[in-house]
Amino acid sequence: MFNLVFAVPALVVIARWLWPLPLPVWAKVSTALLMLAASQFHLWSRLSSGSVFAPEFPRAVVILFNWAFGALVLLAVFQLVLDLGTLLTMLIRQHGVGQPAQLRYAAAMLAALLAAIGVGNALRVPPVRDVTVAVRGLPASFDGYRIVQLTDLHISRLFTAGWAQAVVDRTNTAGADLIVVTGDFIDGSVAMRRADVEPLRQLRAPDGVYAIPGNHEYFFNYRDWMRHLTSMGFLMLPNAHAVIDRGGGQLVIAGVTDLSAPSVGEAGPDLGLALKDAPAEAPIVLLDHQPRRAPPAAARGVALQLSGHTHGGMIVGLDRLVARGNAGFVSGRYDVGGMTLYVSNGTGLWPGFALRLGVPSEITRITLRQAE
Repeated sequence: MFNLVFAVPALVVIARWLWPLPLPVWAKVSTALLMLAASQFHLWSRLSSGSVFAPEFPRAVVILFNWAFGALVLLAVFQLVLDLGTLLTMLIRQHGVGQPAQLRYAAAMLAALLAAIGVGNALRVPPVRDVTVAVRGLPASFDGYRIVQLTDLHISRLFTAGWAQAVVDRTNTAGADLIVVTGDFIDGSVAMRRADVEPLRQLRAPDGVYAIPGNHEYFFNYRDWMRHLTSMGFLMLPNAHAVIDRGGGQLVIAGVTDLSAPSVGEAGPDLGLALKDAPAEAPIVLLDHQPRRAPPAAARGVALQLSGHTHGGMIVGLDRLVARGNAGFVSGRYDVGGMTLYVSNGTGLWPGFALRLGVPSEITRITLRQAE
């Protein structure tokens, strides 16, 4: 079923874009077969590694598949828009109207160009994005405190060791007091990704590097990854918290597991357990991979929730659909019952659909300020 769904854009393009073109039948058939092959990128990924989430091909092949699949999706959308425009024109003029072949070719060229730009945007090393958050009850000693958030790294055959090293270098020069990673470190098993995640061992901040799992960690033997990330120096917070002391003040950094955990027999997110015995007067910064549980966190008195998971929607317009599956939270800052929720666009991206158009990736530098 998963692969049939991803075949739909190709079928739309074949039926509505390719077949009406004035081309020889052999050219149409061969092009249609290539399009169907590109649409099954996720099937080929499953055959290469056992998982649709880990395409184990050379990086250039993964990039090519992402471009081809992205171009198919965009061309399907453009063709449907052309069809709608043609229908409206026919209704207004009260007679038949054709679509010139030149218009169809122009749509294909635009789709191919935008897909290339989208893949290029996805692959870049993200810039640092600054966000300032006012926190009620923040101790004076934490005024100006900097937390750098990484999320949705998706270390894979697409985002390899070289990319990870560049992210680490940029993060380490961002002046963080504390670094957090809010899940989806990888796509692949420890054996598959060991070398590519190794640069993350170099992340450094005075108050440490804290992290939680995302849903993708549960796709690839969660416990193996928790052991490996801990051995790399990450202070994991699965339904747990840590207390940062500074100048007589305290700040609680809490974390929860992912909503997908129970599906593989692991403990689901439990904010009550995460905050057990936390100092009552200290402001709470919560790490939760998925943003949809922000309202209950606000009701528990959390001051700031940092999330990812949505990738910001990846493409302008698509973000509205992504928001519907995430309680309306998809990108940027939200006020949720007096709590600030920040949803990062993500540092990397799932290698199965790596396009960004109008939704840039980011390394997020959050500066805490005392609320007036």
